[in-house]
Amino acid sequence: MPKTLYRIYVIELSKRVYTESVKFRKSNPQYNGVLECLYVGMTSKLPTERFEQHKTGYKNKKGYKLSSNIVEKYGLYLRPSLYNHIDPFVTSNDALIAEKEITLELRREGYAVWSN
Repeated sequence: MPKTLYRIYVIELSKRVYTESVKFRKSNPQYNGVLECLYVGMTSKLPTERFEQHKTGYKNKKGYKLSSNIVEKYGLYLRPSLYNHIDPFVTSNDALIAEKEITLELRREGYAVWSN
């Protein structure tokens, strides 16, 4: 049985998220409005499948919502050019660390970024 791999993915968000979400705005004080608003996540699924889960408000069998409210409301599409170069991770912990690092890197580049 193949080992589970964890992937980083990036979703472009509508810029409305910056004006409508106080928590998003507070998380991105460096944002100047030039570049896009993004969501960075990690998943054991294909990024396309995970994006669909976000947009539909997916809940698991126990009824827990596994989608991000921000992506559900403001998510536009995947941005593969921002994550295709990142190899999958063997552990979820390594992927979570990378998710945080990529979030900070994209903020330094001038994007407004949300991750969980």
